[in-house]
Formats: sequence, structure tokens, C-alpha cells
Amino acid sequence: MHDVIPTTTCSDRQLFAISLVCFAVAGTTGGADALVPTAGATAVAIAGVYCVAQYATRVSRRTLAHLALALWAVFIAVAGVHMLGLETVGATVPGPVDPVVSGLLAVTWATLLSAGSTTAFLGFREYGATSSADTPEEQILEGETSDYSTR
Repeated sequence: MHDVIPTTTCSDRQLFAISLVCFAVAGTTGGADALVPTAGATAVAIAGVYCVAQYATRVSRRTLAHLALALWAVFIAVAGVHMLGLETVGATVPGPVDPVVSGLLAVTWATLLSAGSTTAFLGFREYGATSSADTPEEQILEGETSDYSTR
């Protein structure tokens, strides 16, 4: 009988791509003043954060840090396009203006929410937001003393 090695059905990159799509959809549909589109956009954004959380647990801290830095750089570049004006940029591209403006808004929201969530999960990992306490050996190495006598 063959040994079966469990594999994930979704790779790490696919999880992150799904989160980008979720954030883009949430950003473009959440602008309405109605309750239903806002609630739907919130649910889609929560799904995106969940995908980023799953991605963050599967990759190394270094990979997550590089990704967060790259996403912030892309967001700043896209924010520069907003300074020019979305309609102005849309008018320079041949064809209708509305799809270009919607696409730029989707990229803006996807990069902003992805950069923020990857940074948050990197912070959780970096500063040890875990449920386990320090072992006594780690406390001794850090110079901490306990309240209990070691006699």
C-alpha cells in the first residue's frame, strides 16, 4: 500500500490571489450608501482577510515581510495615480473612461487592504501573539526573574 502525503488543495499563491480579488471586489462595491452593498463588501473583505491569515501561516516571516513592503510600495505608486486624477488617467487610455477608473479603484483597494492585513499579520508573528507562555529557559536567558522561589 502506498503512503499518502497530505497536500493542500490550494497553494500559497492562490490564497493570496483570492485575497487580492476579494479586496478588489470589496473596494469597488462598498462605495454605495445602501446597507446591502456595504454589508456584502464587508463580508467579502472578511473573506479576504481570512485568506491572508491562512497565507501568513504558511509562509516564512521573511517572505511575509517582503510581501508587505512590496504591497506598500505598490499602494504608494497607485496613490500617485490618484493625485493625477482617475478621470484624467482614464481619458488618456483609448476607450471608455469608466472601466479604467473602476480598475484603478479596485487596484487601490486591493493593495491597501492587502498591505494593511499582511503588515498586521507580520506584526502578530513578529511580536509573538501566541497562546503559549515563555518557557523558564527563555525567561532566564532574557534576565527575567520569577515570583517563585527556586529552592
